Amino acid sequence: MRRDERAYDETEGRDEIAAIESQWTRIWEAQGGPQGRAERIRRREEFRIMWPYIRQFPKGSRLLDGGCGLGDWVLWLTRAGYPTIGLDISKATIAKLKQMFPDTSFAVGDIRATGFSDDSFDAYFSWGTFEHFEEGFAPVVSEAFRILKPGGLLFVSTPFDNLRHALRATFLDRVRLPPQAKPTRFYQWRLTRGELATILARHGFAVDDVRMIHRRQGIQRFLQQNLRLDPASNVTKALGVMLSPLAPKRVIAHMILAVARKPASR
Repeated sequence: MRRDERAYDETEGRDEIAAIESQWTRIWEAQGGPQGRAERIRRREEFRIMWPYIRQFPKGSRLLDGGCGLGDWVLWLTRAGYPTIGLDISKATIAKLKQMFPDTSFAVGDIRATGFSDDSFDAYFSWGTFEHFEEGFAPVVSEAFRILKPGGLLFVSTPFDNLRHALRATFLDRVRLPPQAKPTRFYQWRLTRGELATILARHGFAVDDVRMIHRRQGIQRFLQQNLRLDPASNVTKALGVMLSPLAPKRVIAHMILAVARKPASR
């Protein structure tokens, strides 16, 4: 499990949750804020993995989106007949979502202590959220286990500690000159597939699968971080499209996604 840091922003203060809220509020605002673009989730790799499981549930099954961001998943799944609650740390984003979509369920909350009752949800999904707590995964995974119904499904993605990152940490970073000291703060944990599976199993989940996803994103990050290409340029985007079918996922995939189940009996 590898630790990633980010630049320290004095305006965020030192409190971890306040800093996370500030950071993600800025990210969502930079993307234009909630726009109700629910149909775009059907193009997501996460959707193609999760949907075959979800559509086997009876309509009316209750879902939770932990770290819902702009709310597109909540909108699409609710309209498809699976009432979904969107939980996010960003008060500003949730306020806008509630105003724009009053018939859909959104709430402000911390995924380590959601406030929901035991055995509340048939499925719980969270994309790129579990890794952002410096204390580690125990509180958030324990909470996911508690609020899922027996037999309920958990879908969770985290950054992948792929071979590129491992080689860079082992060799390249050791031969570089030390960077100029600048204040940083914790950003995220990066995991291998085995590490994510072990964490989930340790907290009671039966792990069905852990897949490598987002190969194109991984290539674009390689082009930006290692070759210093502008990620917004058409050249970088075109290279990402051309190279993604060729690059092995274990080398370049950006994220991993686990599918796990809370046992039906305890």
